[in-house]
Amino acid sequence: MSGILTMQLEQLRERFGDVQSRSMASGTTLVTVPDVRLPEGWSKASTTIRFLVPPGYPFAQLDCFWADAELRLANGATPQNSAQNAIPETTEQGLWFSWHLTCPWNPNRDTLSTWMNVVTERMRQVR
Repeated sequence: MSGILTMQLEQLRERFGDVQSRSMASGTTLVTVPDVRLPEGWSKASTTIRFLVPPGYPFAQLDCFWADAELRLANGATPQNSAQNAIPETTEQGLWFSWHLTCPWNPNRDTLSTWMNVVTERMRQVR
């Protein structure tokens, strides 16, 4: 794991607590952020978020994320731009959010915390 990734994981831990990372055979790192608080309108008060950090990080940008497989909107509907999907290189299932950056990734500015800002902003949008 690169020094940049290690440092940014520590920053995530300062913000979110027990953040875990696991190196995968492909060189990808699976990051797990437990107990991410959700606003009203979701079926749960919190969820675990998982995302993949590609081997070329920080020059390769992050894309998409997974929440708990059973997460739904409070009315039981499946959230927009999501589907049940396996997390690559694992046996774990999750609710995959096809969610992407709306502005270009800048490896001199953007971090794992930047990505979690994108994720938490998506989760604030209860749809």
